Amino acid sequence: MASVGIIGSGAAGLTAAIALARRGFDVTVIGKGFKNTNSYLAQAGIAFPILDGDSPKAHVLDTIRAGKYLNDEEVVWSVISKASGAYDFLTSIGVEFETSETEGGHSFHRVFTIRNETGKHMMKVLHMAAKEAGVHFVEGFAEELAVSERKAYGAFLGGELMKFDATVIATGGFAGLFKYTAGSPLTTGLLIGDAVMKGALARDLEFIQFHPTGYLGKSGVKLISEAVRGAGARLVTEDGERFVNELSTRDIVARAIYRQMQSGKTVYLDATSIEDFKKSFPQIYAFLRKDGIDPAEDLIPVSPIAHYTIGGIAVDIWYRTAIENLYAVGEAMSNGFHGANRLASNSLLECIVSGLEVARTIARERPKLGEVREIPYRFDSLGDVDSIREVLWEHAGIVRSGPFLREGLRKLDSVEADPRLKLLAGGVMECALAREESRGAHYREDFPVMRKVFERPSFFDGRCRL
Repeated sequence: MASVGIIGSGAAGLTAAIALARRGFDVTVIGKGFKNTNSYLAQAGIAFPILDGDSPKAHVLDTIRAGKYLNDEEVVWSVISKASGAYDFLTSIGVEFETSETEGGHSFHRVFTIRNETGKHMMKVLHMAAKEAGVHFVEGFAEELAVSERKAYGAFLGGELMKFDATVIATGGFAGLFKYTAGSPLTTGLLIGDAVMKGALARDLEFIQFHPTGYLGKSGVKLISEAVRGAGARLVTEDGERFVNELSTRDIVARAIYRQMQSGKTVYLDATSIEDFKKSFPQIYAFLRKDGIDPAEDLIPVSPIAHYTIGGIAVDIWYRTAIENLYAVGEAMSNGFHGANRLASNSLLECIVSGLEVARTIARERPKLGEVREIPYRFDSLGDVDSIREVLWEHAGIVRSGPFLREGLRKLDSVEADPRLKLLAGGVMECALAREESRGAHYREDFPVMRKVFERPSFFDGRCRL
């Protein structure tokens, strides 16, 4: 029986695990539990173009418009055409959606939700289905890929090699490399940097999506879902001035808030018009009330935070990397689906579709481990991650410029940290420096417009190729 190791226990990883186990593979998931994933924290929902009046074509067009035409159109059609299959998969294992809503950039109410804490409920069902399918779970942190001569043989866990015929990276993105993020602190992109160091390519690292309405309160860094704005909440300054269309794409809203804050103003979300906020947004209501804020009466202070990394390990349409027997799914990979700016709630759709599709790919290819040569274990310390977070937040944030990016690269050189994280952080800034335009989630104040010459992806293998 062929073995598959899946590193990461989020939506993409568990979906792949279920689909592979059902095909007869011996599947092991390595992770810190499904509750420690960004998938579990997902509030709003999943975009499915399946209702009367909607269509895959409309969803494709919305995705490409949001992505500022940098999307790989073949990939966009491939993912969205499989949305109904992803919906059927989730409902077949017991996921029950309650309603559908509209989010920024969507032309139809196609975002399917469960009490606006969709991830929490979906992940419980996925985890149970994976256990029922016979998937093995190993609690731990896979700190390194086992790669020799551009072929993957598994991963190291606690310095010990776990051998697999095929290895799937499903560790999420690298928003955890920024100072402020509401996501899991485990999402530093360590294995993304590791894969690049060992022969894989990274793609579109410069595109970091900042969620407009982060909340930096006493209870920690949290997220105020876009669905709150979809339900009628307005963004206002301390003077009560409304300054942006709240349902514009996230890059536009985040920059508008950033500009207000740069001018010295505090920005608030006014949700007082929403009836029964507690029922509609129980998770958000709970942490706001814990901090003494009543959304029925009080304004909610908000600030953009790093939320989603569009770039990742470059894969083809079948989720294969440049390393034999190594695959990547979900936010850990990049294949052009999101373009320069992810459309809201397309991320969980991509997780489910990529998990199902990578299982089909592995089943077709039936990878074999072959003779395992001795593979050295090279890295045993993560070093100072906080210093990298400071550098990226200050120099590769919402608004960028050439001088700031160059200064950030100089600062990064002096940081004592895991070389794989430094490689990844350097890739973000180098590709942001090379892209002399503003497009989607990447904004250069010294090049504030889109330029046709840059309507192409970037690739990084130690240096940026654009």
